[in-house]
Amino acid sequence: MPKGRYRILVLGGGSIGTRHARNILGMGVGDVTVFEPDEERRATVKRLLDVQAIADEDEAFAVSKPDIVFVCSPTALHVPQALRAVETGAHVFIEKPLSNTMDGVAELREKTMQKQRVVMVGCNMRFHPGPSAVRELLTEESIGIPLASRISDGGYLPLWRPQQDYRKSYSASPTQGGAILDCIHEIDLALWYFGPGAVVGSCVLPATSIGLDTDGLAEMLIKHTSGVLSSVQVNFIQHDFRRSCHVIGTEGSLAWDIARGTVERIGRNGVALEVRQQAWNWETNHMYLDELKHFFHAVERQTLPFGSLEEATQALAIALAVRHHP
Repeated sequence: MPKGRYRILVLGGGSIGTRHARNILGMGVGDVTVFEPDEERRATVKRLLDVQAIADEDEAFAVSKPDIVFVCSPTALHVPQALRAVETGAHVFIEKPLSNTMDGVAELREKTMQKQRVVMVGCNMRFHPGPSAVRELLTEESIGIPLASRISDGGYLPLWRPQQDYRKSYSASPTQGGAILDCIHEIDLALWYFGPGAVVGSCVLPATSIGLDTDGLAEMLIKHTSGVLSSVQVNFIQHDFRRSCHVIGTEGSLAWDIARGTVERIGRNGVALEVRQQAWNWETNHMYLDELKHFFHAVERQTLPFGSLEEATQALAIALAVRHHP
C-alpha cells in the first residue's frame, strides 16, 4: 500500500473519474477534490463520495492546491489540463488516450522532464491478469522468438454505459471518440509486448450501424522494430463481447481469452503445456486498484511508471495514423 497523504484533484466526475476518486478514498492515500462543470454529475459525485465537487477549474486548482492531479476529462482536454497540472508542480495521472491529437504532446513531455514530475497514462489492461500473464510468458521466452500476434477487442457501445445515452458520450464524438481511440488498449498491449512499431496497413469502417458519424471498426497491421507483426482489430459495433490475444512463436504459441479467463501456452505438437487460470474471485476493480498502487509507488520513488508519456505517445501516433489513413 502506498504511503503518504496527498492533496488530490480529480478533473472530471464521469464514470472513470468517480471510480478513481472512490478507489483513492478507499486506499486512504489522500484528500480528494473533484472538478466537474456539469451540475447533475457534480451532485452525483457529492452524494456518492461525500467530497468537495467544484464547478470551476480555476477554483478547483486554487482550493485543492494539488500534489497529484487525475485527468479524467474529455479527451481534447487531457494535454492542456496535464500541462497546467505539471506547471503547478503536481504529478499527473492521465486517463487513456493521451489525446486525440499530437498538439501539445511534445511540450508536455518537455515540461514533465523539466519539473521532474511523474506522469502516467492509465492503460488498466496492463494490470489485468490475462495480458500481464502474456507479458510474463513472453519475457520468459516460453514460446521462443515471437513472430506475429493477433489482438482483438469488440463489443457493443450502446450497452457499455446503460446510465448514459451512448450517442451523447465522448465515445460517439467524431473528433474525440471512435473505436480506435476508445479501444487504444489493444494498441498499447501490442507495443507493451513487442516494443515500438509503425502502421504498415489499415482499414476503417464507420459506426453507421449504430447511428454514429465516427469510426466503429478498425483493422491494422503494426510492424514492430523487433520484427514482430501484430494484427489488431478494435470495434464497438458487434453485439457480442469478445477480447483475445494469440501470439505465434518459434517454439509454440500463447492464447488469451477474456471470457474463459485463461492464458494457454501451446507447444510444437499443439498440446497445451501450461494453462494459467484467472482467480475465481478476481474483480474488474482489482486492476484499477493495482494501477493506482503502481502510480502512487512511482510518485513516491520518482520512477518511470507503466504507461509512460513516451509509450502513450507511441500508441497515440499509431491510433492517429490509422484514423487518418485514406
